[in-house]
Amino acid sequence: MKRTKSISFYMRIFHRYLGFFLAGIMAVYAFSGIILIFRETDFLKSEKRVEKKIAVGLTSETLGRALHMKKLQVAKEEGNVLYFNDGTYNSVTGDVKYTSNDLPAVIMKLNQLHKASTNQPLFWLNIFFGVSLFFFVVSSFLMFKPKNKTLKEGVYVSVVGVALTILLVFLS
Repeated sequence: MKRTKSISFYMRIFHRYLGFFLAGIMAVYAFSGIILIFRETDFLKSEKRVEKKIAVGLTSETLGRALHMKKLQVAKEEGNVLYFNDGTYNSVTGDVKYTSNDLPAVIMKLNQLHKASTNQPLFWLNIFFGVSLFFFVVSSFLMFKPKNKTLKEGVYVSVVGVALTILLVFLS
């Protein structure tokens, strides 16, 4: 007589192999996520001098949008030249010169993992990753029998994790 295998048996197998597969993806996400924490600093960034032409006649308000600089503030204006952060803009010629601090290209690409939108093919990886992580949440509870002490303790620890996360989100 052949014995049927339980759901918890299959959950363990699928959880194990999906976990091995996602280990590499999680390592890359973890590394780039840690780097993103320091995005407001100059950590790992190198200075780059930029010289280009943009639209003429921009005001101090529209200059920041044209250069994709959120915190651009014009310090002074002398004739046709606006002086800002680390650069200048000539409103007659459209010449702009400034210094920017950028991450290395490889790290900038990795950071796109976290910022991918539906306009980029990379968003499918984010969806797969999110669904897989959600599967991990569900399958970790289905790997144990309902009256198992480990399952009950795991539920308590999970509730504490959810509560701590919600508390930190609202305190920040």
